[in-house]
Amino acid sequence: MMKKTFLRAALALLIFAGSAGVLFAWGSWGHQHINNSAIFALPEEMRVFFYNHKDFITEESVVPDLRKYTINDKAEFNRHYIDLEDFSGEIPRTSKEAMAKYDEKTLQKNGILPWYMQDMMEKLTKAMKDKRKTEILFIASDLGHYIGDANMPLHTSSNHDGQKSDQRGIHAFWESQLPEYFGEGYNFKVSDAVFIPDVVAETWNIVNHSHSLIDTLLVVEKRLKASYPADKVYKADDKGVVIKNKFGQMTHTREYAQAYHTALNGMVQNQMRHAIQDLANFWYTAWVNAGKPNLNELDPAELTSRNRKSYKKDLKLSRKGKLFGFRPEDEFN
Repeated sequence: MMKKTFLRAALALLIFAGSAGVLFAWGSWGHQHINNSAIFALPEEMRVFFYNHKDFITEESVVPDLRKYTINDKAEFNRHYIDLEDFSGEIPRTSKEAMAKYDEKTLQKNGILPWYMQDMMEKLTKAMKDKRKTEILFIASDLGHYIGDANMPLHTSSNHDGQKSDQRGIHAFWESQLPEYFGEGYNFKVSDAVFIPDVVAETWNIVNHSHSLIDTLLVVEKRLKASYPADKVYKADDKGVVIKNKFGQMTHTREYAQAYHTALNGMVQNQMRHAIQDLANFWYTAWVNAGKPNLNELDPAELTSRNRKSYKKDLKLSRKGKLFGFRPEDEFN
């Protein structure tokens, strides 16, 4: 019995190691920067409350992936992607329409990301209207993860890891290794949050824009690899064995990563900034639709007072596009 249990655990670990990074949109580095930065695009009436809990909001940004891979929550998997090419006919706009049109097996296989974002927005709006502090923080943070996923192009395609174009491994390369290597030079300043008059339409605008970038993302890398010396593409040890990270993903050389990052002409930074702006807009829209509740009264005055000095300092840095005070877990560095 113990032997069978061990074998099952070992098999699960192997599966995890081989697939963990496939759908880890943005990795820890990207998700935490997206959630943290979106706080500073909020109006003052919201920003102070969200800032008081920025550590939670930042760390919570990766929890949906932990639910998916660490505790193997089966219900979590299809929330992170939508394989647009695999849906036949006109794709429903709302989650209610999608549930009416497709069976559970289809939705589990092809993904429900945009519809789940819409459902989360409804839940966040209600939590704000009811002034349920814990629910506001939890749902707002999780929503940030899914909006981040929606802004990662390969999360909108069944060719999610380049497996259909002989580019396996490109998913983690684009979303995790590139931001880790070059993200410190990114500018995270976005515009002030704006109200979204049609959340459903905006959800699909995000997904469709991301999907439009897939061909460029793949073609640029394929052309680059064809012109690059094979021994300069991946990091290798003294025996010539390709070095993999803790998730079993092959690690590209910094030289090759730099060449790909440059050839993408700002795509990674732009999509991260899109995610930050989208998240701030969604948070703000939920607050407005909830009747603009006074979130500050949900915290003790002492907490806000204690944070005032650091709040002013971090807000000033955010105006320059810089973030401060957290360190995501490295996946490739």
